[in-house]
Amino acid sequence: MTQNTTRRTFLGAVGIAAVAGATRAAKTASNSVDNGKFYVAACTPCDKNLKFDEGVYKDMMAWFKDQGADGVVVLGTTGEYPSFSVAERKRVAETALKHRNGLLIMVSPGTPNFPETIELSAHAAANGADGLLIIPPFYYKKPPVEGLTKYYSLIFDQIKIPINLYHIPGTSAVPISLELLHSLEHYPNLAGIKDSTGDAAGYAEFVKEFPNLNMRTGTGNNLEHALDHGMGAILAEGNLFTKRIAAVFAAKRAGQDYQEPLARLRAAQQVLRPAGVGGYGPMKYALSLLMGTHQTYQRPPHLDVTDEQETKIKEGLEQIKQMA
Repeated sequence: MTQNTTRRTFLGAVGIAAVAGATRAAKTASNSVDNGKFYVAACTPCDKNLKFDEGVYKDMMAWFKDQGADGVVVLGTTGEYPSFSVAERKRVAETALKHRNGLLIMVSPGTPNFPETIELSAHAAANGADGLLIIPPFYYKKPPVEGLTKYYSLIFDQIKIPINLYHIPGTSAVPISLELLHSLEHYPNLAGIKDSTGDAAGYAEFVKEFPNLNMRTGTGNNLEHALDHGMGAILAEGNLFTKRIAAVFAAKRAGQDYQEPLARLRAAQQVLRPAGVGGYGPMKYALSLLMGTHQTYQRPPHLDVTDEQETKIKEGLEQIKQMA
């Protein structure tokens, strides 16, 4: 394939995405913030050979919907996006979008370079994604705000579905700042952020500064602040505690006191905490038990679940079954 043909193919994909996303963007322009929704930061299952397990992933979409989630984030940090190739990431996204079962689907297309990020963003838009979660270009540390504005502008200029910026400096080493958000707020499809820092004061500042955007929390400790201010959440713990988190959101939407279901959620989390289910291997093992599927695996450098963790997970899940 010639370079010109490759370029035409790429530009064609972008054009298709723009057309496919135009109607969606128009419908959501006045309310693209998608406030008050609970998204699972879904893990990405692999088989024993470390190949993407499409069958289990399809079942996961149905499971999350049945458990009460509003949406799923595909290939975020919990989804191990840096461990998959561009071609694989497209297949994962296509699987989620094809088998969404009524879920809202947000795809994480970020890479360290804008051509691949735009390519993955365009692909997600063309295949019906409801929004994107885009991490800043990582590897180069502490880039100037002007450089980040230029990077994101290259994406916003071509991609018209709602875009959320991903604030996870502990991993990316590139924070999303108030100044950066202000530099991009003229784009109508700037939907908000995901704040995965766990910094309560910093999160509160985001919410105060941008009340009309969706300042989604990515950590459970900021969940109450998010709920009380009409913001959403994207939670890794949603993989294992989907129904309990959904109950918290349901209570809030019904105008009820959500403290009781929140207490039940946190009690269940405490039971499984000693089993290390925040890790990829233990999380996927526990999810396979909950769903009744075969075990799935994570890619290196993350480790498999240990025999000791398996025992603790089984015991913990049995204990949770007995809880209110």
